[in-house]
Amino acid sequence: MRFHRRKGWEIPESEATPPEIAFSRRSALGAGVAGLVVAATRPAAAFSWFGGEEKPAAPAPPDPTADLYPARRNGAYVLDRAVTAQEINAHYNNFYEFGMVKDVAAAAQALRTRPWTVKIDGLVEAPREMGIDDLVRAFPLEERLYRHRCVEAWSMAIPWTGFPLKSLVATARPLSGAKFVRFETFLDRAMAPGQRAFYPWPYVEGLTIEEAGNDLAFLVTGAYGAPLARQHGAPLRLAVPWKYGFKSIKSIVRISFVAEKPKTFWEGLQASEYGFWANVNPDVPHPRWSQASEEVLGAGERRKTLIYNGYGEFVAQLYAGMPQGRLFM
Repeated sequence: MRFHRRKGWEIPESEATPPEIAFSRRSALGAGVAGLVVAATRPAAAFSWFGGEEKPAAPAPPDPTADLYPARRNGAYVLDRAVTAQEINAHYNNFYEFGMVKDVAAAAQALRTRPWTVKIDGLVEAPREMGIDDLVRAFPLEERLYRHRCVEAWSMAIPWTGFPLKSLVATARPLSGAKFVRFETFLDRAMAPGQRAFYPWPYVEGLTIEEAGNDLAFLVTGAYGAPLARQHGAPLRLAVPWKYGFKSIKSIVRISFVAEKPKTFWEGLQASEYGFWANVNPDVPHPRWSQASEEVLGAGERRKTLIYNGYGEFVAQLYAGMPQGRLFM
């Protein structure tokens, strides 16, 4: 496996875009299902699912794993752009469980992250259920700088902290019949108002067993040198940077090894637009917009989209012989 080596033109993290840089309100995005819209960024106050300003959540208790941060940075993963300012990253997120606005940070503080257990089951020799604090301490943490590319044609660059998914796969010891890994988020309609809507909750995502064993697939427990913020999918999320962002499921409670390809959340809503593979590909447009370029949030620029989001040397071999169109769908 070859790793990226920093080129002379690559921008160091120290030159990250300042948080005060503003970025424009985005137009609403329909998802091909009645009532499904992604609203534009909302400044300052949080708004509820149904409209109206929400009361601020009570301050969260200290994270029991805070002593593990900041983690050592893995220098094998470098960027061709500045790290997105933390303030921008904190207030531009999709987390439909807590609302359809991009600035869902305040609403997401209702997410209760303790107690939190993660079940590992299915076709494995070692099924288990672990409390999140035990799980986080079971694997050495590291920081990786990853690009993040949304299917909506915007991008960020984020310093994630966590551990390789393949480490968890190895401890689970999958059986020969395990061909896919299925991820599932929490289901709590009282806590998460978005889950009272008609969507096929809970959120489900999946990877092939080969994708799950790739070096890039990363289970995220923190960002920006601290435990993961709630709006980013605390306390455990997935990062698969060669795929569109909706594949990086948030707030995971179950990881199952299965024989059949799981039906994912977005497939259940609109399979013709948001398929299982969802690999970043500039030559395969979304049915309703181009993927040839992306808005780099906070940088005031557009860039050409890179095949596999620039991670082809890590993952291209996973898809040898597959039709180009299938790379997206």
